[in-house]
Amino acid sequence: MTARRVVLVAVLAAIISIGFTIFGQRWLEDGHNLNIKLPSLLQSSDDRLFRLPDFRLPDLEGHEIASSAWAGKVLILNFWATWCPPCLREMPVFADAQKKYGNLQIVGIAIDAKDEVARFVNEHPVNYPILIGDIKAIEMSRRLGNRLQGLPFTVIFDNRGKRVHAQIGEVTQTSLEKQIAPLLPKTEGAQTARN
Repeated sequence: MTARRVVLVAVLAAIISIGFTIFGQRWLEDGHNLNIKLPSLLQSSDDRLFRLPDFRLPDLEGHEIASSAWAGKVLILNFWATWCPPCLREMPVFADAQKKYGNLQIVGIAIDAKDEVARFVNEHPVNYPILIGDIKAIEMSRRLGNRLQGLPFTVIFDNRGKRVHAQIGEVTQTSLEKQIAPLLPKTEGAQTARN
């Protein structure tokens, strides 16, 4: 098999996997009940998080960063990995939003090996913090709405820490703008309309 075919097969597998993840998430949210106990996939809604959880995760330099560091800002947590093509495609969307809005904070939580993440960020710098996730971060993403534990997974919190949107799958600029526009000060929204 040529390298081109290997890449094509990998991309097709990723697209199919994401499609099944999005379908499954929507299917479960529409109230379909499997009547089966699947550990960590279908937990009681009592353990779901509707507010920004208090967490601490290390950045690439090993410094622990607390979720409280972004208090008072609209916060977007993006769970991603270097091996996930849709994760990588949406990173410029987040970088543009981070540059455009002063009262917005994007935080990438990499579910990946620290060395791989460091190498990727060195080759493709981003303008927002990247934290290294662990098993607790994966569990946190599940409790925030990622029941199928797919990547990418994005959660948006308002400036008071209330979860207002969660999405499995790639975020587009249009969908992101639609979700964050009502959360940001009117002056920032007006600037966006003029740009």
